[in-house]
Amino acid sequence: MDFQTIDYELIDQVATITLNRPSAYNAMTETMNKEIIKALKVATKDDSVRCIVLTGSGKAFCSGQDLGDIEKDTNHAEFLRERYHPMVRAINQTPKPIVAAINGTAAGAGMSLALAADFRLMKKGAKLVSAFMNIGLVPDSGFLYILPRLVGYAKAMEISVLGKPVSAEVAKEIGLVTELIEEKEWQEGVNQFTRKLANMPTKAFALVKKNMMSGLNQDVDVFLEYEAQAQRIAGMSNDHLEGIQAFEEKRKPRFIGK
Repeated sequence: MDFQTIDYELIDQVATITLNRPSAYNAMTETMNKEIIKALKVATKDDSVRCIVLTGSGKAFCSGQDLGDIEKDTNHAEFLRERYHPMVRAINQTPKPIVAAINGTAAGAGMSLALAADFRLMKKGAKLVSAFMNIGLVPDSGFLYILPRLVGYAKAMEISVLGKPVSAEVAKEIGLVTELIEEKEWQEGVNQFTRKLANMPTKAFALVKKNMMSGLNQDVDVFLEYEAQAQRIAGMSNDHLEGIQAFEEKRKPRFIGK
């Protein structure tokens, strides 16, 4: 698969999308936005993919938007609608688990990209930075929607406005990341985590993701009905039958995502 600004690799049911502009700290361009969306669609449609990883090459995860790729008279609203909103929606609508493997600094829209994932792994020494206020802009690409839901209003306001870098240790402490991984153990740590996800019942995961997202903005009675329907679907799946049989046979279940 030919890409200019990203790499796409599928190993052991895990598709890894690597932002690949290391000399620019993986700053995003129009081409990169489009290629990330394309790669997400490819991974979503591929039945052999059971987990997706977003990461960066070199020292950074993603330094945000490449400012050299923006015209001075840009309509920022249209810019978001055309470039970033489709990317965030692609992440939200993908039924497969998405892991942001934050190998280095994630700033601005790069931090937004990491926030949009279902799970975040962070290398010790990496940082999260809301850089938008430094150039007189509002945090975007879903940043202000997702962040307060992860860490609460007060902490989200502090991160968004004050712009102080969030270290890996602080990110773990406030619930922004799932795991911290030592630099020397980075790749193996990411592999272990993603292999675990890839071996889980991905159909059930898709239902969890869909219902959790919709439930954030629903009346509880409406949500409970969605929950019941999701459980009906999960209850008829092969993975559920396998889980029950494995429990009865006292063995590890072999889920296939169906």
